[in-house]
Amino acid sequence: MVILIRREAVFKSMKVTCSKQDLLEAVNIVSKAVPSNTTMSVLECILMQAGNGEIRLTANDMDLGIETVIGGMIEIAGMIAIDARMLQDVVRKLPSDDVTIENKNEEQVHIVSGKMNVNINARSGEEFSFLPSVEKKDSIQISTFTLKDIIRQTIFSIGSSDVNKVMGGVDLIIKNDQLRVTTLDGHRISIRKVQLKNIYSEQEVIIPGKALNEISKILPAEAEKEVNISFSDAHVIFEFNKTTVVSRLIDGKYIAVDRMMSSDYETKIKVNKKILADCIDRSMLFSKEGNKKPIVLRISDGLMKLEVNSSLGSYDEELEIEKQGKDIVIGFNPKFIMDALKVIDDDEIDMYMVNPRSPLYIKDEGEHYIYMILPINLS
Repeated sequence: MVILIRREAVFKSMKVTCSKQDLLEAVNIVSKAVPSNTTMSVLECILMQAGNGEIRLTANDMDLGIETVIGGMIEIAGMIAIDARMLQDVVRKLPSDDVTIENKNEEQVHIVSGKMNVNINARSGEEFSFLPSVEKKDSIQISTFTLKDIIRQTIFSIGSSDVNKVMGGVDLIIKNDQLRVTTLDGHRISIRKVQLKNIYSEQEVIIPGKALNEISKILPAEAEKEVNISFSDAHVIFEFNKTTVVSRLIDGKYIAVDRMMSSDYETKIKVNKKILADCIDRSMLFSKEGNKKPIVLRISDGLMKLEVNSSLGSYDEELEIEKQGKDIVIGFNPKFIMDALKVIDDDEIDMYMVNPRSPLYIKDEGEHYIYMILPINLS
């Protein structure tokens, strides 16, 4: 299946009327794909196309493209590329719910709302870089709520694309009826697994972290609504709520995280997540920027003591735990533990350790989520 780029016939003028709320939502959605820094000034615009009974807005930074559709009255069909920042600022402050947009030339667009009249710089729609034509090979369906949740629970541990392009991506694997999403940054690994409703052919792609981060901002958190995710050799396409997002895939092979993971442990503890998070939050007062010191966990029967010593002072606090196995003293970057705790929804968590030089694993019994954190050498 091919996504056909909707390119209306060229008109010198266009005139549409729509609601301010619909327009503002559409502009806010597509603005996620407007580049903040580009040598192609036309990409700083939002393309507005009117025709075939719908108003279509598109933005494209050449790696990520977003297109969404709203309803309205079309008096004259056509298209125009409008300065994105000005359009967003103006629409946000419109005095009336009804807004009319008209261009009589290719250099300005005229906006009327109530008694307000403004003109915004514009360009010919023909100059705009349209979304690419993409031949879909495979597709899956997942609820918008679940996808939004998966991104939230993994995106925080993504690596820098400046250092390693692959580490700046999110590894997405589909196998039978299971979806697995993985991110890593060299210090930690986040894995989230979900059961899909249907069985699909095996697929693995690396999606830019930036693309998923922007998608999570515009996905509705509704369990009953679905997003269709399609793949081609070079792109991934997300379709939901009259919105289409097209992103380039990262070319390369993802790091073999399964070889880095282990199910062995010498110490296992069960702890109340909120109590632990509150303790770590307090400890981070003594490990601020410029005074980065590890949090030391001293684990013994029924008790975990948290300690930080830095140039800012010292902290220690005890909390009750359930422990299996050996006592252990181990240190971590407290932020890495806190990041994982923030996205886990369980009231109690299980933490697995082998020795002070081996990773910490935070995971549930079914391994629907796994967070691996490397320790800090205390010596």
